[in-house]
Amino acid sequence: MKRLLLSLSALAIVSAAPLAAQAAPWQSVNQRQANLDRRIDQGVRSGEITRSEAQRLRGEFRSLGRLEVQYRRSGGGLSMQERRDLDLRFDRLSQRIYVQKHDRQDRDRQDRDRHDRDGRHDGRRG
Repeated sequence: MKRLLLSLSALAIVSAAPLAAQAAPWQSVNQRQANLDRRIDQGVRSGEITRSEAQRLRGEFRSLGRLEVQYRRSGGGLSMQERRDLDLRFDRLSQRIYVQKHDRQDRDRQDRDRHDRDGRHDGRRG
């Protein structure tokens, strides 16, 4: 049931994102990157994003940065098509950050579970 609700929530976000992107004020590529990076950092600090999720999200973030550099070098700047492509990719990453922050996986809980499986720190004696 939870999985169904999470899937439906993600679908609603995905379908609403193009409307939100159109309604949102225009941001430069650098502003978008700074905002996404800040959201990942905030999610890690709050425990809403686990370390492994953060590594994956940051990997995607870095690959978008490399793509931007490639686009800028290829034609002396970003064409409208390249900007649209980057915007779509930023939107998808933003959605993934949202889903990871709200998937109810808790970094502290995962650490406790891992310690319990290892037989350490599980509160049992002897």
